[in-house]
Amino acid sequence: MTLKKLHIRKLAFLLAVPAITFYSCGGGDKGKSSEDVVAVDSAKTNLVNVNGALFSIPSPIETSLLLKRLGANYTKDILNQPAKSTSYSTNYKKALNLGVYGADLGYVTIYEQPQDAIGYLKVVKKLADDIGVSGAFDASLMKRFEGNLANKDSLLGMTSAAYRASDSYLKDNERTDVSALIIAGGWVESLYFTTSLIKSKPNQEISNRIGEQKSSLDNLIKLLTPYYQQPEYTEFVDALIDLAYDFDGIEEKYTFVAPTTDVANKVTTINSKSEVIITEAQLKTITEKINNIRSLIVG
Repeated sequence: MTLKKLHIRKLAFLLAVPAITFYSCGGGDKGKSSEDVVAVDSAKTNLVNVNGALFSIPSPIETSLLLKRLGANYTKDILNQPAKSTSYSTNYKKALNLGVYGADLGYVTIYEQPQDAIGYLKVVKKLADDIGVSGAFDASLMKRFEGNLANKDSLLGMTSAAYRASDSYLKDNERTDVSALIIAGGWVESLYFTTSLIKSKPNQEISNRIGEQKSSLDNLIKLLTPYYQQPEYTEFVDALIDLAYDFDGIEEKYTFVAPTTDVANKVTTINSKSEVIITEAQLKTITEKINNIRSLIVG
């Protein structure tokens, strides 16, 4: 990509995002009309509000559930090792890797690896303590987590609740930049999962999941663009914008299915379907670039 093309896209994002509100992991209902609620699974979807429009960024848990359902083997080597957490010295790196380790925690929990889950929970708690959201991952949660190691659903529920509490605290204290980084870290890690595992288990549904990240990536860039002038963010956002150009070449077929509305509860469920067409060359390039972006985070 030329520098000129990068600058054109960057300018477009800068002009498009003067203000952002987060509704991640099901939290953050402030200011939402009771007439305008979209039904989502809070364990599977992060919702963000950009200039009054809601956008969805898939949760890492959704990706891990898909991989297990399709028969992908548990692969510990693709995870960020807990020991590396001590090398992250800035709040920027800690927030990004809190998202990464949260995705890893979801992955090991879904694959029912309780001892690994304990290790990742301890790392998540330490990073949360460091960036000032320790209450969400307190001693009570640790005790309950250890007491429910055989119950995958309980573990996922507790983890999701802790992340919702963290997100709510950060928004209430006007630390939306940290929320954005946590979401970004989790998104990068989950895309890294899929691009890593598709090599050993080629599957159209996994390819579709990768291609579907086209709109999610644009939404993620919109979340981070307000902080672009901060030196730590610049390289990361530029790398995401570069990746977005590769996603631009992916074809998407959209099939409209009328939404269903629960009038009594004022909840609308979106039913439309989309199908993506991604070539081997596109998949190879995206895989290489997401590996590099992840290295910026965990390295």
